[in-house]
Amino acid sequence: MVCVFEPSAWGDFFIEYEPQPLQRSERWLRIRAEKLKEDVHMLLETCKDTVGKLALVDALQHLGIDHLFAEQIGAALEDIHGSEFSSSSLHDVALRFRLLREHGLWVSTDVFKNFKGKDGSFNKDITNEPKGLLSLYNAAYLFVHNEPELEEAISFAIHHLESMRGSLNSPLAEQVKRALHIPLPRTFRRVEALHYISEYKEEEEHNPILLELAKLDFSLLQHDHLMELKDISEWWKDLYGTCGLTYARDRMAEAYFWSYTVFYEQNYARARMMYSKLILLISLLDDTYDAHATIEECRKLNAAIQRWDESSIPLMPEYLKNFYSKLLETFREFGEEVAIVDSHRIDFTKKAFQKQSTYYLQEAEWLHQNHKPCFEDHVNLSSMSSAVPLLSVGMMVGMGDAITDSALEWVIDTPDAVMASAKIGRFMNDIATLHSPPISLSSSYRKNMGDIESSVECHMNEHQVTCDHAFATIDSLVEDGWKTINQALFEHRTILSTVKRVVNMAVSMRLYYEDRKDAYTFGTILQDIINNVFLKPIPI
Repeated sequence: MVCVFEPSAWGDFFIEYEPQPLQRSERWLRIRAEKLKEDVHMLLETCKDTVGKLALVDALQHLGIDHLFAEQIGAALEDIHGSEFSSSSLHDVALRFRLLREHGLWVSTDVFKNFKGKDGSFNKDITNEPKGLLSLYNAAYLFVHNEPELEEAISFAIHHLESMRGSLNSPLAEQVKRALHIPLPRTFRRVEALHYISEYKEEEEHNPILLELAKLDFSLLQHDHLMELKDISEWWKDLYGTCGLTYARDRMAEAYFWSYTVFYEQNYARARMMYSKLILLISLLDDTYDAHATIEECRKLNAAIQRWDESSIPLMPEYLKNFYSKLLETFREFGEEVAIVDSHRIDFTKKAFQKQSTYYLQEAEWLHQNHKPCFEDHVNLSSMSSAVPLLSVGMMVGMGDAITDSALEWVIDTPDAVMASAKIGRFMNDIATLHSPPISLSSSYRKNMGDIESSVECHMNEHQVTCDHAFATIDSLVEDGWKTINQALFEHRTILSTVKRVVNMAVSMRLYYEDRKDAYTFGTILQDIINNVFLKPIPI
């Protein structure tokens, strides 16, 4: 079997890697972190000033330690939401708007009217407030459908921030540069935390307690994540070697990192590991349908997955027997790892995996029949085959009591927010595919040999437009998807923690398909980020 993909950028690195010793003993770090957490709890408790509390919550989020104070932050923001607030500071108003909306608390765009003239346009005097403009810019990306005033705010802020970039001081200059590339609500928070940890001491009102806790927490989590990477590397080496599907992508580190983007917290270690394994199984299945199997082999594989029984092994093509056996074995292990009360989540994930196989088969049938679907039909199928609906169900596995039955039911029904995340992933993937170089020297085209036309190509052919025109249309559909996801924060606030995981999935799409590149297929793209997040120690 010939592999048309690049080899792994990591190989056995995480199996053989010996982490640098922690700068202090793990016990000392954990005791010190607990003491600092108590100090921050007290800060949250004693801070009564609204502006001060908003700044504190924003710093906790930016530094990546808000997960340690989730209940207190939630209570503080609800209190702020229910209180009167008036300020002449654009930064304060925009910060309040963003933080409340991020946490599912509705704020009207009317709060920005005080910064506009009678004609509805923003006053010129705020164009000299770079910090306020940056806050406005980031806040506006929490827009929902039918909020053109926020889209106008984004354009206004971009214009003026771009014009003043050369005159800004550090760290604001770096923060503006990053935000103009990816706005804060769509930024992967762990990467942002690394930047902000190095910048925070330059902030005028920085708190050394927060900074020290952020460094300790990141270091301790980094230590835990490295152990997980070693475990998942060993599991993957065994599975990939046993299956022998050498035509498929070898992307263990990238799969784990994708799982990490959805949940990085220490108490979700089991969920993170199971999610990583699910991504890798999906990747093998995807590459089998797209890059290797004949249509008859695709049909046999799907039939076996629908039966989900070892009696189907003899009916499989010889080269797929080990993969099918490992698939069943891995799901059995999932069931053994979770509590009995959570076992039904495994069943739902299995059913979603079976549906995923059906979607892949349908695409293979379209290719075999040379069927050219209309754009709408293409998007309906390819969004489901993006695996986001499956992964949305799969993320529930191993999360224990953090997930309620109502949250599980919401995800299983593939709600608008999940479908929007799927479309974002599909569209960004398809654009990246068209921009990618050939997968190998033997590939005359960017796509896998078994891929159907992309959504971009489908739109171009159906509407007889150029590639650039299609890109513009697809980009606008991505923005619509974000509006739908933002709307879910308010519509489903009772299951906010689950909705935020869906938001994280959408954020991960931007990370993996940033700058119109496919960082999963071309694994070297993520090397620096993976190195910084997991391997590079933070000075304490």
